[in-house]
Amino acid sequence: MLFSGGRNAHAYPETRKVDVVEEQFGVKIADPYRWLEDDVRVNPEVAKWVEAQNRVSNAYLDTLPGRDALTARMRALFDYERFSIPQKSGGHLDQWEPSPNGKLVAYAIQDGGSDWRTIKVIDVKTGQPLAEEIQWAKFTNIAWVGNEGFLYSRFAEPQKGQEFQALNENQTLYFHKIGTPQSEDKPVYATPDRPKLGHSAQVTHDNRWVVITSAQGTDDKYEISLIPLASKKGRLLPLENWKPQTLIVGLEHDWQLIEGMGDQLWFVTNKGAPKLKVVKVDLSGADAVFSDIIAERSEPLARAQIVGSRLVLSYLKDAASLAEMVSLDGKPLQRIQLNSIGTASGFSGKPGDPETFYSFSSFNQPGAIYRFDSTTGKSSVFAQPKLSFEPASISIEQRFYASKDGTKVPMFVVRKKDIDLSKGAPTLLYAYGGFNLPQLPSFSATRMAWIQSGGVFVLANIRGGSEYGKAWHDAGRLLNKQNVFDDFIAAGEYLIKEGITTKDKLAIEGRSNGGLLIGAVINQRPDLFAAGHAAVGVMDMLRFDRFTAGRYWVDDYGYPNKEADFKNLLGYSPYHNIKDGVQYPAVIVSTADTDDRVVPGHSFKYTAALQDAETGSKPKIIRIETRAGHGSGKPTDKLIEEYADIYGFLAKWTGLELENDAAK
Repeated sequence: MLFSGGRNAHAYPETRKVDVVEEQFGVKIADPYRWLEDDVRVNPEVAKWVEAQNRVSNAYLDTLPGRDALTARMRALFDYERFSIPQKSGGHLDQWEPSPNGKLVAYAIQDGGSDWRTIKVIDVKTGQPLAEEIQWAKFTNIAWVGNEGFLYSRFAEPQKGQEFQALNENQTLYFHKIGTPQSEDKPVYATPDRPKLGHSAQVTHDNRWVVITSAQGTDDKYEISLIPLASKKGRLLPLENWKPQTLIVGLEHDWQLIEGMGDQLWFVTNKGAPKLKVVKVDLSGADAVFSDIIAERSEPLARAQIVGSRLVLSYLKDAASLAEMVSLDGKPLQRIQLNSIGTASGFSGKPGDPETFYSFSSFNQPGAIYRFDSTTGKSSVFAQPKLSFEPASISIEQRFYASKDGTKVPMFVVRKKDIDLSKGAPTLLYAYGGFNLPQLPSFSATRMAWIQSGGVFVLANIRGGSEYGKAWHDAGRLLNKQNVFDDFIAAGEYLIKEGITTKDKLAIEGRSNGGLLIGAVINQRPDLFAAGHAAVGVMDMLRFDRFTAGRYWVDDYGYPNKEADFKNLLGYSPYHNIKDGVQYPAVIVSTADTDDRVVPGHSFKYTAALQDAETGSKPKIIRIETRAGHGSGKPTDKLIEEYADIYGFLAKWTGLELENDAAK
């Protein structure tokens, strides 16, 4: 099949079909590209398919006139200092996970973008690495126990060839003592009778308690176990006397540890409070006693921290941050002043130390770091990057639109103040819509390149996230998942109705769960969009739970082996609902060969099916990164190269004119 490529026509690579048909609940499901699920490092045929697809995609992308302009603009926009929020230990300001005395830092590295982590330790004073090297850690915290060692979570070493596809089960919590090999690490908590549980550890600042949070999926439902680390006189117990005890059972509610002091622990929970509240647990008696400290309110509580003798509370109001201080017993003290529409994060601190740091960012402002004194309530700039553009030249507007069922949904519209909207502008609409994850104002150099080039960027806060608490999440998951797609489609219709853009100028983008979103809405409304980018998406909704972390996602998607869930999943699965004989927008799919979060087979199968169908002459191509994963840890040069390709593609099909003027 040929597709148009400017002056040239390109042929998609031939993709072999296999006769795989399985019957589920009386429905026969064909899966002709099942073989593309194999790991590219194991199956040479899949590797050849990847090479062939990249040759065709690269040949097409090389015809795009705007890539050089985008590359130059992105390089200029990425050229600013980045500051992480400092952590304070032993009088030193450090990043990563410093030991309490500030002499050592434990840090995790990843290879090729994988979720697997290797934990190492460095001496702060000399800058020299220690001999420590911890393998097969994944989905882990690093929690120091005094200065002697730390707790981490790991899985058993997978079989050869299954490192990036095997299901993640039987996670175990280990203690590593500094100066010893990993082979001597001691398991301190595991649930072999419940292999689907994952475990992470935190240690209270006074070294009294290990707080173990256990979960089965992504649904913010946790069990909490405790390990007393010290006697009431403060003496650290030997490892053989670390005895786990249960505090909260049932996987029914969200429990997030804030901090502990002596026999008291503070948590954020949604038990009886869908938008979250703060509770205190007294462990001094024979039984734990729970008491409410901060009641639920109309805005969802995003985070709570103890700093000095205060609780710092971060709330979301219409997907933007507000913060305030209260006393440890819940009495209101002061609102923390933040800069306009944006996102505040951080505020980590310790009881007894009034100083903390937080970051504030927005669409037109990378994260600036502020020092905050919880005693006086005053903020001061700690570190602020210099930029290659004037933030005041960017308009940030929040609007509300009605979805199909009448639900009001917020969106942020970001653009240069001086662009002409009289005929609509090329617009990039982005959303996520799942897993209780809010989409908040943040800076992206790649998106700013689109904006600086004269495009409009729109973030739609569709259902499925936590922008308005648990109800907003519940309204966009399981059998309510169609609301997510309806919200996104309604966002596109609103932008066209309001004259911000037109159908011929509207591009859409989403990553991971958002990649599923793009695949689903293109199938449902191919007429509404000019172009789409589906990144590392979950595209086969009948087999997602069979690989790596996919089993966790049943909380949002449902179980493919349960009939009601199966029928719902089949109804929107991107791979299974491509329409033959219908004009589709231009589509670019992106994934990576080392993505062990959403295995690349999802994108491979979806692309093969899309290319096989009669969907018009606009290109349907896939960009496959090598030695890269789900997105984290990617070098800046690779990011620029990737997004110059992708946004060059979207610019081509929305009519965005790109100029070679990076500083404009």
